[in-house]
Amino acid sequence: LTSISEPDTPSHFKQALGHPAWKQAMTEEIQALDQQGTWTLVPSPPNTNIVGCKWIFKIKKNADGTISRYKARLVAQGFSQEYGLDYEETFSPVVRHTTVRLILGLAVNFQWELRQLDVKNAFLHGELQEEVFMKQPQGFVDSQYPNHVCKLQKSLYGLKQAPRAWNAKFTGYLPTLGFSVSHSDPSLFVKKTEVAVVILLLYVDDIIITGSDPSLVTSVIQALSEVFELKDLGKLKYFLGLEVQYHSGGKIFVNQAKYARDLIKKASMDTCKPCSTPSKPHHQVLKDEGTPLPNPTLFRSIV
Repeated sequence: LTSISEPDTPSHFKQALGHPAWKQAMTEEIQALDQQGTWTLVPSPPNTNIVGCKWIFKIKKNADGTISRYKARLVAQGFSQEYGLDYEETFSPVVRHTTVRLILGLAVNFQWELRQLDVKNAFLHGELQEEVFMKQPQGFVDSQYPNHVCKLQKSLYGLKQAPRAWNAKFTGYLPTLGFSVSHSDPSLFVKKTEVAVVILLLYVDDIIITGSDPSLVTSVIQALSEVFELKDLGKLKYFLGLEVQYHSGGKIFVNQAKYARDLIKKASMDTCKPCSTPSKPHHQVLKDEGTPLPNPTLFRSIV
């Protein structure tokens, strides 16, 4: 598929019903939730907080901008949770950008292959410590028990504690494979043997893995696949807005060209003529000059 046939991304459930690709995406999401045993239907408990839920739609794209797939995700409305009742701790670490650049440089220096993995429905692996009840998802209300609610057995996207629960599940499993966590970055993991080393970086559900022995790296990926549903994206190409291009001699070029193009398109400036020096030299910007922008958040994201 190309951008020519790309439908608009729906902003709500009813709008999504007008395109078969989005209906199929919602069905696949519900099937994945069922397979994970994410919830059980129970009568609505009295005097209990019932969390809402909604559908979020996104067109996943490849590094070149072509459509990869249509993604529908059911998310809990975490804003309706109550602290101390259905959630407590929420913090979850992610790998630092400086760590990513360091490992990229290390891999290039030693000619290690950089591979990228994606954990499908990662948050559903998280185990909840609290009792959380949620409304049935729109469009998929059980006809026999329309007034029942979902008692969550697994974590769900949107819950305040979801990132923490997933991180605890994944990082708790890594030591069984021989990994130890770095003292400088809690999302950097290292596995050492007498003759090889494997390095793993974790950013929510995105993984970079590299090492001195390709067969050992592959065995780690296979071991992870037995517990988590992984999508092997092959050679690292795009991560956290960084596009990785490979050149002869084992060199790589890291840039943010696609990220910049997406920002320009978001600001409706993709049809503007480029200018090498958009501002006059020594131009003094005054605080009260010009009219305020209607969307300051958009302006700040571009800057």
